[in-house]
Amino acid sequence: MHLQPHPTRPGPTGRGALSRHETGGHQISRRGLLKAAGAAAGAAGVAAALPAAPAAAVGYAHPGLLHTGADLARMAAKVKAGAAPYTAGYARLTANRHAQSGWTANPQATVYRGSGSPQNYTILYNDLHAAYQNGLRFHVSGESAYADTAVAILNAWSAKLTSLAGSADRFLAAGLYGYQAANAAELVREHAGFELERFRKMLTTVFSPLSESFLVGHNGAVITNYWPNWDLTAMACVLATGIFCDDGARVEQAVEYFKNGSGLGAVRKAIPVVHDDGLAEWLEAGRDQGHALLGVGLMGTFCEMAWNQGIDLYGYDDSRFLKGAQYVAKWSLGGDVAYTANTRAKGAVGGWSGSETAADAAGVDPAMTRPIWAMIANHYTKRRGLSAPYLTRIAAKAGPEGGGGDYGPNSGGYDQLGFGTLAFTRDRSTTGAGGSSTGPTPSVSSSPSASGAAASGAAASGGSAAPSLSAARAGTEAAAAKSGGLASTGSTDLVAWTAATGLTALAGGLLLLRRRGRTTDGAEGRAAGGAPGGTE
Repeated sequence: MHLQPHPTRPGPTGRGALSRHETGGHQISRRGLLKAAGAAAGAAGVAAALPAAPAAAVGYAHPGLLHTGADLARMAAKVKAGAAPYTAGYARLTANRHAQSGWTANPQATVYRGSGSPQNYTILYNDLHAAYQNGLRFHVSGESAYADTAVAILNAWSAKLTSLAGSADRFLAAGLYGYQAANAAELVREHAGFELERFRKMLTTVFSPLSESFLVGHNGAVITNYWPNWDLTAMACVLATGIFCDDGARVEQAVEYFKNGSGLGAVRKAIPVVHDDGLAEWLEAGRDQGHALLGVGLMGTFCEMAWNQGIDLYGYDDSRFLKGAQYVAKWSLGGDVAYTANTRAKGAVGGWSGSETAADAAGVDPAMTRPIWAMIANHYTKRRGLSAPYLTRIAAKAGPEGGGGDYGPNSGGYDQLGFGTLAFTRDRSTTGAGGSSTGPTPSVSSSPSASGAAASGAAASGGSAAPSLSAARAGTEAAAAKSGGLASTGSTDLVAWTAATGLTALAGGLLLLRRRGRTTDGAEGRAAGGAPGGTE
């Protein structure tokens, strides 16, 4: 069922706007530079309106969203060598119907998502996942037919798409499909025939403006009306657009919102309480499991894209995201977790109002999964060398991860690009953010104001990023390790990664989710407000 606005006092865009869903090549260019924010903007944080005009273009690493050139080269080399679990991950990719060359796009001039509109957004997300999967398959196999297919799909959409419409769910379409479109295009941006400038125009005139608008105005709703996922989709779109388009202002908007945003997607609001056991509760654990998993996946995606540009948000606020992800992993595995009751105000500014209280962590289905864990677990345990036992266990259980089309037919099965076993499995390394071999990125201070400009290459709120990671970072990391300054996970039982043969044996065993019914209004459940498990 849906909790809907008062029938005589409609919310910002009607029933979709304020509902709660209860059911549910490989070349590295110069380091990204963030343009420094003014002191007033830094002080005001997210309350300030986003800049009307973008800053001058700055150079970012390309490819450099979810995958760097080094990442893509690693995947290709490991698969060629027959190394597990990469081969199992690649098998998931090649078996997916979206990853086949010759996929024909079906572009639309207007994409609709949400009740009260002629919904056609399923066409967009299927095409985007086909473009992404073909692009990824090209980099691993070296066969140009897959890149040609990805280019044809993306060019077809950039030539035709002019708007996103519908209920409040149009903001979800902008956020989810904006970040996915940018990631698919990043894989083939240098390939012959790709219309780069036209694609940039589509991102900056169709997708990102809606996401930027949502972060400022929240569709006319009170600031806590929308759960964290709504903000996180918008944040991911703005960040991906900024990096893809070499637009420092957009990157800065997104990073600043992660740190100090007024909505529930900001890291200290999405993960509001750090408990004595070192785990930090995820706000949407009080809602349902599916949305908590979606949120973890989106925040991980956001952190990974930033990391690949030298900005360490994984370690921000004493690695708060690690503690929150560990919490959700433990809870999803059936473990007991603490939860602090909270009451959210709901409604439209100057209109109808109400409240909703989440008193305890919701029940879980241990079989429910999303392809989100390999990326996060590998960052903390392999890049950083930290103990993250719950992440390790759940990543092993979910592997080898598939992608869009492997987790049910509805939109929730396409919220993440997936294939983390192939893309993010890595050997333990001393590689810093953005691929700089200067040692693991140090954990930043638990004080939000000390967000680690020197440590991560990104300034504290409103500051600018250094053009490259400091050579002093290795020494800083070593000192932090000796002093115990690295983030505590609240557990010492480090679980070894599942052996390659074990991961291979898991293929197909735990990855299919139950299909959910359609929502009461006949439309699919929303991705950021859809049914648990992402199968809607």
